Amino acid sequence: MMRKIVLGLLINLLLLTSCAADVEPDQTPPSAGSLQPYQTLIPSPPPLTPTPVQTEPPIPTATPFLYTVETGDTMLGIALKFGISLENLMAANPDISPSAMSVGQELRIPSGADDGESFATPTPVPLNISQASCYPTITQGMWCFALVENDYADTLENISAQVTLLGADGEAVASQRAFTPLNILPAGQALPLMIFFPEVPAEAESHWQLLTATRLLPEDDRYLPAVLGNTLIQIDASGKRAQVSGKTLLQEAASQVWVAAIAYDAAGNVVGMRKWESDGGSLAFNLTVASLGPAIDRVVLIVEARQ
Repeated sequence: MMRKIVLGLLINLLLLTSCAADVEPDQTPPSAGSLQPYQTLIPSPPPLTPTPVQTEPPIPTATPFLYTVETGDTMLGIALKFGISLENLMAANPDISPSAMSVGQELRIPSGADDGESFATPTPVPLNISQASCYPTITQGMWCFALVENDYADTLENISAQVTLLGADGEAVASQRAFTPLNILPAGQALPLMIFFPEVPAEAESHWQLLTATRLLPEDDRYLPAVLGNTLIQIDASGKRAQVSGKTLLQEAASQVWVAAIAYDAAGNVVGMRKWESDGGSLAFNLTVASLGPAIDRVVLIVEARQ
């Protein structure tokens, strides 16, 4: 009897131990097609490398070269010959007047100047521009003059000014560069700056700004001593025309001789200008200068000779 009781206690103890054991997790593999959540590390994207901007390689700076003026050359013709604009050729040669070039003179030809290449100009010798006046023409154009005087002891060369015409509203209607009729301006003398504007308003007013004026160095021998002789100036009764004659006197042969005849009215304004040209020697000249405005009061002659 006692053995049965002990056996029963052992069986009950085994049953209690089995109920208290930990429950094992379900190890059954998932069925096909079921979703199982996972935690994974998402790597950061690598930093982006900036894409370089595609640019055209810089154009090499063009090298200007020198051109020697030949007989029959004009500045416009030279510009067309080298495929550049007249404005850029003038900008490259600010000290040379298109109307006063001489054979043998050297021009700076800017290769590819039409790409906007700029050219530095030297600071001009200070000069006073006075007696500015403009005269309309029957073709709706306008001649403008202004006077520059050389108050220095040295001869001046390559004088030019920028002339801007302003309309009645104060806005610029045209702008050009004006030059003196001769290359040089001797000490104590005066020359007109002059320019023609085609098709501009008759009421336009001119504003002048000196651009170039350089001193002629004492050792510069490009110009020769020259004087005038037997000069005769006859102003007609109307004061609108003057007949001028005389002779150029040179100590040695020159390649070019110019005589400028400048007509002034009674107020001292320039009213006309005419230039006589020759290829050298002691030669007689005869020319007529007309007034574009008031009557001519006097005519001044200035000669220039070049080797």
